[in-house]
Amino acid sequence: MDIIVKIIQFFLCFTILVGIHELGHFFMARVFKIRVDKFYIFFDPWFSLFKFKRGDTEYGVGWLPLGGYVKIAGMIDESMDKEQMAAPVKPDEFRAKPAWQRFLVMIAGVVMNLVLAVTIYCGICYTWGDSYFSNEEARWGYNFNEAGKQLGFCDGDRLVSIDGQPIDDLNHFLNALIITESDRKVTVIRNNKPMELTLPFDELIAMRQAKGYEKLLTPRIPFIIDSIARPSAALLTKGDEVIGIDTLRGRDFAGYRSYLKTRAGDTVAMNIRRGEELLQFSLPVTADGTIGVMVLDSPFSLRTKHYTFFEAIPAGFRKAGRTIASYWEQLKLIVQPKTKMYEELGGFIAIGSIFPSEWNWEDFWMKTAFLSIILAVMNILPIPGLDGGHAIFTFWEMLTGRKVSDRVLEIAQYVGLAIILVLLIYANGNDIYRFFLK
Repeated sequence: MDIIVKIIQFFLCFTILVGIHELGHFFMARVFKIRVDKFYIFFDPWFSLFKFKRGDTEYGVGWLPLGGYVKIAGMIDESMDKEQMAAPVKPDEFRAKPAWQRFLVMIAGVVMNLVLAVTIYCGICYTWGDSYFSNEEARWGYNFNEAGKQLGFCDGDRLVSIDGQPIDDLNHFLNALIITESDRKVTVIRNNKPMELTLPFDELIAMRQAKGYEKLLTPRIPFIIDSIARPSAALLTKGDEVIGIDTLRGRDFAGYRSYLKTRAGDTVAMNIRRGEELLQFSLPVTADGTIGVMVLDSPFSLRTKHYTFFEAIPAGFRKAGRTIASYWEQLKLIVQPKTKMYEELGGFIAIGSIFPSEWNWEDFWMKTAFLSIILAVMNILPIPGLDGGHAIFTFWEMLTGRKVSDRVLEIAQYVGLAIILVLLIYANGNDIYRFFLK
């Protein structure tokens, strides 16, 4: 059942993204009175699942869920309709229109995907607000995994800033470590003193390649008493914080609990903070290494910033802007061979796996907005066969006044389709290796 929920979310998201993208091309073509022969969700080689014709346009749903398309009359596209291109130019064809109109038709799909992402982010901010874990909550510091310790962090470090910028949203801090083109400088508080750590670029890349960012750090859970379970601990009260046991200091609950197990059946000196007071009590430790108290599970809570309708609009734009900038930085790293980030490229299985196994509308729309931005950025790349490839030729014509020949466009289309096919095979091959063979 879990996999079915993931598949439904994937196809619903993909249908929305492709439909909106192609609707952009379709709408702009109709604005300039350009004939559209086909409007399809998914591809339809040999046959389609559903179709009907209205006016000059055939609308349909294909059986191959690898995208979608609009077939614009008089345009060299993936249909490679040479017969139409060999016929005399008609007034309602793409090639009959001025360059600026053709340029707008080409980028309309990308614009629609960006508009969709911004709209979704605005809706999320208004409906659910913006929830995040604030660094201020972790006033007892963090515990780090092995990858974090190799970077120079120590258990108990409290984060202050990264590259001079104060750290609030913990996700922004983690993204800054994962997506970087240079060293990072992080200021921490260690043993009540500020310390600056330099995290070398090569080590950050190695950490990413080894997926050391997974559970890189976790907030330390303090030893705060929630209730008393045994009369022997009656001197303690709810809300007391254990700040030391015997000579042991600066540990979290797990550290103090481990120490108590070494003192089973003995008596320990408990150093307690109660409000503004510092107290010390001698308490017996049971044979199983406990002192007879229940501990507060988690003193942390997510912060949620709520927005009015009009506040949600700029908040949605900011969220989209940060996502675009982050994804663009990742693309730049992918083309640097030493980062080996190309190994992280994924296809349809990887995309489908990001959806949760339980339906959550907030999460679904967050993923849809993110993938809409990916689709926009990828399509605007100047690769023949993509919108950016078509747009760059048209932009060249606008600058020089010289139209690129149909033969050059045809060859470029073949080259672009070959590049796209190779990327699809590589990305989906990575999926097969990671999910089934590795």
